[in-house]
This record gives sequence, C-alpha cells and structure tokens, in this order.
Amino acid sequence: MLKYLFVLLPLLWSYIMATNVTHCHNGAPLPLSVNIEGCDEPPCDVFKNETAIMRIHFVSTKNNIRSLTTQVKAKVIGLTVPYPLPDKVADVCSNLMYGAICPIYKTEDVVYQFNFFVENIFPEILVSVDISLVDDSHEPITCFTCDIKVKSRKARKERNQVNGHLLLLGD
Repeated sequence: MLKYLFVLLPLLWSYIMATNVTHCHNGAPLPLSVNIEGCDEPPCDVFKNETAIMRIHFVSTKNNIRSLTTQVKAKVIGLTVPYPLPDKVADVCSNLMYGAICPIYKTEDVVYQFNFFVENIFPEILVSVDISLVDDSHEPITCFTCDIKVKSRKARKERNQVNGHLLLLGD
C-alpha cells in the first residue's frame, strides 16, 4: 500500500503544478500534464547556460512501445526549425520516472523527465516550441506546444568595494 502512495503522490503533484500548454498541429494527444519547473503560465522563462526541466506525464496510445524519442521543433518569425537533441536527452525510455520502464503498454501512464540544456548561443527571443514523443515508426504518441522566452540570468546582487565599504547593488 505504501508503495502505491509513493507513486500516486508525485503524479497528483504533477497535476496540481502543471504548466498550461496547447495542442500541436500533428493531431497527437496532449499529455495528461506538463510541468516546466518555475513556470505555470507561458511564456516560460528559460535561462542560458542552465538546464530547463520538464516533466511530461502522458498515456501511451499504442501497445508494447520499446523506444520513444523526443523531437523538438522551434517556431520563430514564421519559420519552423527542427532542433536536434543528443541521444541521451532524446531517449524517453532512459528518462522515465517513478520506476517506469520500456516497453510501455497501451493506456499505461508514465512520467518522462526532459532535461534541456539552454546553450549560451541561443538568442534572447520568444520561441514557440513543439515537443513530440515519437515511436519507432515516427508516429507521435503525445505532443504539446509551449512558448518559451530565452533569457540571460543577471546577477541579482553585485558586490562592489567603495572606500572599504561593501555595497549591494541590484534588485
């Protein structure tokens, strides 16, 4: 009984803390919930040189899925650009949470943690991002769209010495 409690509590928490996302245009179902750390309402701020963490809670629409891959497409100024991910990041099965493993069976609900490193070279702009989880036959199992804002993290406090005194500047 206690084992089920440890599984159900995090899933319940994911519903409560969910980020509002929208449907993709590929017709795939929305996940049950998406939690982007630090964001309830898009656009979600993501910071350069940091990892954006997304927990995607979804239900399998197919039976015996042995492999799932994350595909990311960014939409900027009317252009849709695929964004390739490292294999370790794109592999859904190796990033499932709460003891879930592949194969995933039809109607099984699982949570995938997607850790996306925001490169320093990314421009500081608003981007609409489609995130699809696709099977071996390239069919989407779930998909969502979310607006993100790429930002630089500014130091909140700057320390300066003036005449031997420490001054705190900033917010």
